[in-house]
Amino acid sequence: MDSSTRNALDHSQVIDITTTGRRTGQPRRIEIFIHNLAGRLVISGMPRRDRTRAWLHNLEADPALTLHLKGPHAVADVPARARIVTDLAERRELLEGVARNWKRTDVDEMVAFSPLIEVSVEGYPA
Repeated sequence: MDSSTRNALDHSQVIDITTTGRRTGQPRRIEIFIHNLAGRLVISGMPRRDRTRAWLHNLEADPALTLHLKGPHAVADVPARARIVTDLAERRELLEGVARNWKRTDVDEMVAFSPLIEVSVEGYPA
């Protein structure tokens, strides 16, 4: 991993991710925000009671994804793996950090209804 990619991963930012469609097997790309919480990379979303996001279903079926860094620190496609965070104590810990970044106060709602994954990238943060 080059230094500009490593530096980019050190920052919370808007990125794209590509997952593999669980039914179609086709690549599915969306724009989303990645948070760097003291070296842990996490992706979440707004709390929704009514449905689970397609990208989360896709990652349940196949945890491989690509992070598409779009700048300003680097432009790169980075292979990664997702781990869906289900443990309530861990969800609260991570989503408190996400809530701080987004200036949200509804942490209980986020813990109950927000999608949440931790992203691992080979060689990062080492």
